[in-house]
Amino acid sequence: MFESVLVANRGEIAVRVFRTLRRLGIRSVAVHTDADAGAPHVRDSDEAVRIASYLDIEAIIEAARDAGAEAIHPGYGFLAENAAFARACSAAGIAFVGPPAEAIETMGDKIRAKRTVAAAGVPVVPGRDEPGLSDEQLAEAALAIGLPVLLKPSAGGGGKGMRLVREEGELTDAIASARREARASFGDATLLAERYVGNPRHIEIQIFADAHGGAVHLGERECSLQRRHQKIVEEAPSPLLDEAARERMGAAAVAAARAVGYTGAGTVEYIVSADRPDEYFFMEMNTRLQVEHPVTELVTGLDLVELQLRVAAGEPLPITQDEVALRGHAVEARVYAEDPARGFLPTGGRVLSLDEPAGEHVRVDSGLAEGTEVGGSYDPMLAKVITWGADRAEALGRLDRALASYTLLGVPTNVAFLRALVRHPEVAAGRLDTGLVERSLDDLTGTAASASAPPEVLATAALERMLALETGDPDPWAVPDGWRPGAPAWTPWIITPSGGDPVEVRVQGRAHDARVAVGGDAPVPASLRADGPALILGFGGRTTVFTAAREDHTLWLGRGGRTWALAEHVRAETGAAASTAGDGVLRSPMPGTVLAVKAAEGDHVTEGQPLVVVEAMKMEHTVTAPVTGVVAQLPARTGAQVALDAVLAVIESADR
Repeated sequence: MFESVLVANRGEIAVRVFRTLRRLGIRSVAVHTDADAGAPHVRDSDEAVRIASYLDIEAIIEAARDAGAEAIHPGYGFLAENAAFARACSAAGIAFVGPPAEAIETMGDKIRAKRTVAAAGVPVVPGRDEPGLSDEQLAEAALAIGLPVLLKPSAGGGGKGMRLVREEGELTDAIASARREARASFGDATLLAERYVGNPRHIEIQIFADAHGGAVHLGERECSLQRRHQKIVEEAPSPLLDEAARERMGAAAVAAARAVGYTGAGTVEYIVSADRPDEYFFMEMNTRLQVEHPVTELVTGLDLVELQLRVAAGEPLPITQDEVALRGHAVEARVYAEDPARGFLPTGGRVLSLDEPAGEHVRVDSGLAEGTEVGGSYDPMLAKVITWGADRAEALGRLDRALASYTLLGVPTNVAFLRALVRHPEVAAGRLDTGLVERSLDDLTGTAASASAPPEVLATAALERMLALETGDPDPWAVPDGWRPGAPAWTPWIITPSGGDPVEVRVQGRAHDARVAVGGDAPVPASLRADGPALILGFGGRTTVFTAAREDHTLWLGRGGRTWALAEHVRAETGAAASTAGDGVLRSPMPGTVLAVKAAEGDHVTEGQPLVVVEAMKMEHTVTAPVTGVVAQLPARTGAQVALDAVLAVIESADR
């Protein structure tokens, strides 16, 4: 076995590989760019080396040499399926933890792969796959196969460049579009045409082979829950297959691996008709560890990274096919930095608060930590939540509960969407196909919508601002409760949920004993108190606990797998208060501390009269009354912290 291994990757897969290296007592080496210098995978390694790019083969080889690494694990993505990288490792005398370069090349080309496995007796989708087909020949092939057909780029995967053609009139535009995307994505515009399988299910077989002639399969994974050909939720075993089908597909996968002299971990992917589960066709082979490998690990009890390392070190597989047994059921959900309520647009930001689920039969593979900056330079997948159960229903239920306890504040994610998906009736029943998610998007995104915030969330945001301004001074003039002789006044706030419309929230009283009116709703008894990172809300007789974090003007709240980013805007002016910017409203010119308040609510003031003094970075700034009138609201309190543009006072003009 190796003494030192470099992982040529980042994020959750690097952290996951380091976990196995640590258990085996193998020294780990990380590589990182400047942006990742403080990333979790760097902190988890025994040694880290800076590189300019995760795609720089020469730099990674040099880093391995300098660190004394005997092997390089590529993870997935980046250079994991790059034959030139595998050859460079071999030339440098460094073991590549993956298959031979020749196998990568063969299986990386869909046309060659299809022909190779077909020669080995593996069923392939009917179609036409000669290299160099012209547009006219592709169109003729599509019509000969019979519409609908699937146009696919030969050189890559991930759904890029793939086009489904149902009508003859769509062919010309579809071919041109597919070629453009294939050329842009893979540098190769070669296309093939295949028969489109109706109600398709995506089922893949995990295989392992060693250099001593040993080869086994470890059962299947169902990966049919996809959006735009990207997997979202995976499980093992598939609810579709029986033992006989599993053995047939597994034997075919092993035959495909043997056909190319494969060693290490690989995945043979099949398309299976939901209507005819006995009919399966080879799609492609992934010559690396898969993102979804944990579900196989949970049902087999095997560490696939350890098996990879042992095979790469020249050891024979420690198991035979007869010793492979599947126990129970496992499900994995991918946590992405994306906003389902906004068409799954990529998101980013700094992780302000992170609480990942734990417990019996719950596993999280994550590359996150509080303070991690999530940008747009890399894949948006942040983590994976995986659960095991004695049966499928137990595994799904446990996954739902785990996602409900997943809290990440500061970066919008798809966690609420995942909860809606795993609770979907068709998913619960195992009636899956690759179009299910797209057909159900309206329901799934509606259930998980982050653009709307319920009243209790908006109330919490307003009360949190009241709580932040309270000083503990028993003087009634020192608390932001709108106190005045006669009766308490209402303090209005404007709260805007991310992606939603501004909502006026009015508060009467102190944060711990208030009445709150959200929008046009009737006032409700409410209270709020802080307990560490938690905010405990009493609202209309119910108690709700939120995880909270603040970043500048935005309050982040999390509960039950959902998160809300709530921006505090200018407090709403009431009655005769000014409604235009600067007319009667005093705003802080900078974030800082209130040093002095020189008026009280109800006072008559004149335009230009000093009212509030704000200090920041040892500089004082005096804020004066913008108009002559009466101080209607005075949320500014001595000693309180204020944000840029925070409202300090509202003056009702004497002209009104």
